[in-house]
Amino acid sequence: MSTTKHPEPVEGPEASDPATYAGVRTGPLRAGERVTLTDPKGRRHSVLLANGQRFHTAKGAINHDELIGGPEGVVVTSAGGVQYLALRPLLGEFSTGMPRGAQVVYPKDAAQIVVGADIFPGARVLEAGAGSGALSLALLRAIGPTGRLTSYERREDFAAIAAKNVRTFLGLEHPAWDLRLGDLTVALSDGEGADPGAPAEVDRVVLDMLAPWECVDVIAERLIPGGVICCYVATTTQLGRITETLRVHGGFTEPEAAESMVRGWHVEGLSIRPSHQMVGHTGFLLTARRLAPGVIAPARKRRPAPGAYGEDYTGPRRRVEPGGDSPVGDNGGKTAGGDADAGTKP
Repeated sequence: MSTTKHPEPVEGPEASDPATYAGVRTGPLRAGERVTLTDPKGRRHSVLLANGQRFHTAKGAINHDELIGGPEGVVVTSAGGVQYLALRPLLGEFSTGMPRGAQVVYPKDAAQIVVGADIFPGARVLEAGAGSGALSLALLRAIGPTGRLTSYERREDFAAIAAKNVRTFLGLEHPAWDLRLGDLTVALSDGEGADPGAPAEVDRVVLDMLAPWECVDVIAERLIPGGVICCYVATTTQLGRITETLRVHGGFTEPEAAESMVRGWHVEGLSIRPSHQMVGHTGFLLTARRLAPGVIAPARKRRPAPGAYGEDYTGPRRRVEPGGDSPVGDNGGKTAGGDADAGTKP
């Protein structure tokens, strides 16, 4: 079930401006916009401007009317004499400070997903786990109004938060976004609960969900040859399970796993050092590409490490061909670690 409304077409000069659907605003600050107020200690406060309202701080109140109608990048003084710098929030600032239900995908990971999954203008993207809408915003900005982002969210309360956050940042309904309530695996299946509005074919798949391995089969049926699947998972257990599931499936390239860490630096005169705080581990990113129907990837000429698939391993297991030591997938296809050449699935 879709939860998004079909937007009214934008008319006038803004209709051809790519920034219209990217959440980029210029000109005087207006009521209904969010601004970020930064105090002398670098603390940031997100404020939704409204006529006649006041923002209260520990150092006195700030009248919204002092900002509305004025330019961006001005300094306002609270009743207590403290100065605040007022700027419109960037996408990364908004994503980390917006109201949330589920944990947001941090900007460092969203950026890696956009590049790693090769999200391009006009792309047809399938997203599972809309959460609070942070990743959806990054994907929408990348695909633009000519693309299509179909996002599935299992929880109605999370979907409502995501829809509101996206609408707040963009300032309008995005024509390329279709937010649907439901479980992706069920929605893409052929059985009871299947979603007739699900996309038949997509260019990219982005999964931010607890058990992405459960939907590999249905994803493979809709992802175009050469398309990219990108999974965002929080734990090594999840990372191992989805990696081995993709290998056993046999219809994807060898999965590539990575994580990103961002560390700021303090630069002041001769005092140049790493910041004491950093955004460390948030999650793992796993990417793989879809092969043509019936084709399996060439086996990698590398044997698994000793004990990698020992008695304690409980994940997807590749069986061994009779009379040989080349692991093959449950579907009969040779997978990474074997010695066979590329072929086709039976």
